[in-house]
Amino acid sequence: MSVQALYIDRAGGPYPALLGVDNCWGVERDAKTYAGPHPGVYHPPCGPWGKLRMFCTKQDPTCGPRAVEQVRRFGGVLEHPAGSLLWPECGLPAPFGSVPMVAPNEWALRVDQCDWGHLAQKSTWLLFVGVNPANLPRLPPRGTWTHYVDTGKQHKNNPESTQRHLPKTLRHVTPPAFAEWLVACARRVAG
Repeated sequence: MSVQALYIDRAGGPYPALLGVDNCWGVERDAKTYAGPHPGVYHPPCGPWGKLRMFCTKQDPTCGPRAVEQVRRFGGVLEHPAGSLLWPECGLPAPFGSVPMVAPNEWALRVDQCDWGHLAQKSTWLLFVGVNPANLPRLPPRGTWTHYVDTGKQHKNNPESTQRHLPKTLRHVTPPAFAEWLVACARRVAG
């Protein structure tokens, strides 16, 4: 089954190698114009919807709700940081730490991207549409992280901390193994 990757970093991310450039929609291709028909992996900009949204001035906040419309129409999986305000804004089901069935066609799950090799814990909420939880690819074992993502004050004041601050340039990076897993999930959309 053909899968699209939308709202991604085409230059530095893992999706072009997984899906081919033609199936990838980034800023330059305007993912908001995607009109189907294939399921996708949706990574709308998180800045306008995250904890530091007050500092986000360069990301389009309309991408989030548009991505929700698209995933609800074509199926697949949408990824956003844990605590994203996109969830209450769009009436999305609450994520859980296991695989429950919330609605027949739409449900959410909380994962940590360190389980797929990210340097930080990077807690993430996933919205699945058209993917049966019973057919979900196997989740990886719990991973460990060596870096943290925050202002750094709590770790600077803790001389026993062994974790390092993750540079801004690496925070948004999707681990290749996580991208592969998300693509495998999108391929399981019931047609």
